[in-house]
Amino acid sequence: MEFAIPVFLIFLVLGMPVAFSIGLSGLTFFLVRDLPMSVLVQKSISTSQSFTMLAIPLFIFAGNLMNSSGITSRLMKLASVLTGHMYGNIGQVSCVLSTLMGGVSGSAVADAAMQSRILGPEMTRLGYAKGWSAAVNGLSGLIVATIPPSMGLIIYGTVGEVSIGRLFMAGWLPGILMMVFLMIACTISARKFGYKPERKERASLKEILSTMTAGFWALMFPVMLIVLIRFGIVSPTESGAFAVAYALFVGVFVYKELDKETFITTVKDSVKDITVITIILAFSGTFGYGVVYDDITTKLATTLMGISDNPTILLALVVFFLLGCGMFMETTVIALILTPILLPVMKSVGVDPVVFGMIMMTCVTFGVMTPPVGTALYTTSDIMGCSVEETVKYGYPFYIAVLLVVVFMVFFQDAVLFLPNLVYGASAL
Repeated sequence: MEFAIPVFLIFLVLGMPVAFSIGLSGLTFFLVRDLPMSVLVQKSISTSQSFTMLAIPLFIFAGNLMNSSGITSRLMKLASVLTGHMYGNIGQVSCVLSTLMGGVSGSAVADAAMQSRILGPEMTRLGYAKGWSAAVNGLSGLIVATIPPSMGLIIYGTVGEVSIGRLFMAGWLPGILMMVFLMIACTISARKFGYKPERKERASLKEILSTMTAGFWALMFPVMLIVLIRFGIVSPTESGAFAVAYALFVGVFVYKELDKETFITTVKDSVKDITVITIILAFSGTFGYGVVYDDITTKLATTLMGISDNPTILLALVVFFLLGCGMFMETTVIALILTPILLPVMKSVGVDPVVFGMIMMTCVTFGVMTPPVGTALYTTSDIMGCSVEETVKYGYPFYIAVLLVVVFMVFFQDAVLFLPNLVYGASAL
């Protein structure tokens, strides 16, 4: 891999699409090692044909359908009612909506883009700085890295052979905690910039219940998702198919907002999203083969153990490493390439694979809002019409909020495992 990794980084710096950078670096490895090209083809095909990985395109399609069917708009209305009395209330809406949308989109970049398009104009009308709006919409999107059905958790669980059901249950506490920390950061910064609440008083219980009733079908989805998986009615992959069917049913028969033209547009958009992810998944198989072939896992474990055998110190070092990787590489790529390398090391020092999965996916997803290659950072800045520098400048309180959640998971691992252990029982490493 001493040749493949530099090739990958060089192509990435030159601006080549991530998928082709991975594919060519994998090809380089096979050529240098003089390995059969048939293995290259087999690894590419097998990675994209995993039954578990099928959940990813299904949830992408489901998320787009829910945006088109009226589910997202009703969740946004509920979030607005709950936060209308707070400073920077549209920013608060973004934080709550991301939490509610975590169960139906699964993509941080998609969530950030969607919220910037929907909430951005209203934020600008109320006088919020465009950089502030881009920052809160982008960083609140990171909540979907933990709230199920996170795409990253599905990939991590599949590659690392970790229970996806346990990962989904573990995601609720960090996800809700991230929402709370982001809302606190939003309040502090909104007070500083004078972004006052839209309403003087909290919404009445009657108004909240009325809005929840109107959004009943939207709110029921994440609940049904967890119940169906927990009781073995559907697998995590089959739950993706259920999500698609559910969105179609609600959009056509309940809210009646999903017509033929909208459906066709949604299918086209989903195909584009799914194609990119599938190509990356396929080519990453060759890269992962090189990691195993050169026994990089053992070498890294030996190096880390030489620094310290303290699990907390090792985990802290890995966190810094992952944060750095997230600044330069796409989230899916990191999960596919580094999970088989880092997970055995963490398990060897006693870190639970579920806890490490939550920490890893939060850290690498953080990279979508950091330069130089943060996709959500560029997306939200472009939609809001501001520079990347302005977004980063206004985003510091929100960056700190997300990192505090990572710190919490590092030092309070039993808290992260509380729900998985409660639902599934304690498990050995």
